[in-house]
Amino acid sequence: MEPRRDVGVVLSGGGVNGVLMELGFLQRLRESLLWPRVGAIFGASAGALTGLLAALDRLDELEAFMMDLQPEQTFRLNRLWRLPFLGLYDYALPKTIDDWFGSMNNLTADLTSAPIELVVVATDLTDDDDEPADSGFELVYSSWTTPHDVFAQAVLASAAVSALVLPVRVRDRIATDGAWVRNYPLAHAYDHASVELIVAFRYSPRYPRLGVAALQPYRKRLLRFRKIPPIRAFLAEIDEAEARAARGEPAHLADMIVRLARVTIRRNTLAEERIASATDTSLSELRSLRHDVIGLVEDPRLRRAIDERFAEATFPFRKDRLVPRIVVRGEIDGPGLEPGMRSQPRWGDDEKRALIRRGWELADAELTGIAVDDASGPYTAW
Repeated sequence: MEPRRDVGVVLSGGGVNGVLMELGFLQRLRESLLWPRVGAIFGASAGALTGLLAALDRLDELEAFMMDLQPEQTFRLNRLWRLPFLGLYDYALPKTIDDWFGSMNNLTADLTSAPIELVVVATDLTDDDDEPADSGFELVYSSWTTPHDVFAQAVLASAAVSALVLPVRVRDRIATDGAWVRNYPLAHAYDHASVELIVAFRYSPRYPRLGVAALQPYRKRLLRFRKIPPIRAFLAEIDEAEARAARGEPAHLADMIVRLARVTIRRNTLAEERIASATDTSLSELRSLRHDVIGLVEDPRLRRAIDERFAEATFPFRKDRLVPRIVVRGEIDGPGLEPGMRSQPRWGDDEKRALIRRGWELADAELTGIAVDDASGPYTAW
């Protein structure tokens, strides 16, 4: 008998560190009896990329890809003269994925017939007057309802780190990193009608300090031309940027954007979890209150009237469901493997394996408390 697909997996953003830890988390989840019951994966930013291979049950390929991946294959520093127009980095990841997997379109085409639905979130940067007032600038795409070529762009847009690269066109929208609007898409899992259990990985990133280190190679090259007025002015700008960094201020615009991203992403992640917890508590308390009040009344007619009145109550959360959730929380010590404003050393295999192992261990600590009687039966917590 085919298991029912009632488990929703939520994957937060988190850059390269997040992908590696989420890979370990998913490898441990795949060893559990819950894996055949996964029916939907919800991902933003790094979680969108990880979720793509997870929904296809190709975690071994994801591991091989990540073990091969190096900084310049994700976000590659632009040439000096391109900085004012194309940003600090070139988005090299799409070509890297195409080279490794054949093409992103091939992957998303396979998703259309996969038993697991992938839902990804991107941020809408389209400059038009047609934006619905209540959209929240959030774009949500499902692998089951979005044309696979459009969905491919949606995944890439969700992972396009705004402080580093320009946004991506997704059909008629201009989209970027989904972490800005919903880094941890719990709400979409709650809203999904088939989800009866949520298993989530929430990564808490340590954002790199961009600083001015990446500008030092340019300084060395330009010093020989310092007598030329525009070059002399540019060198003076670098001096001022270094002085700002020494005072603890943003060294440049990209540094400020990264700091703003840190604030925004952490706040919306905490808000997502806080709202989910408040809704769960409210539903539980309402159910308990209803039971207790009706239990105090002996008159059958009055009991029915009270029961009907509870049923008619229009609390904002009234139509929500109590959905149990298992949350694995991950973070790292130190800067990790994120690309930053400097020439990074090669990402070592040992560091990558340590992050994967850490994700596995964190998941194991949570999942060992879950028992499933069989592939289609209910789960229980010890």
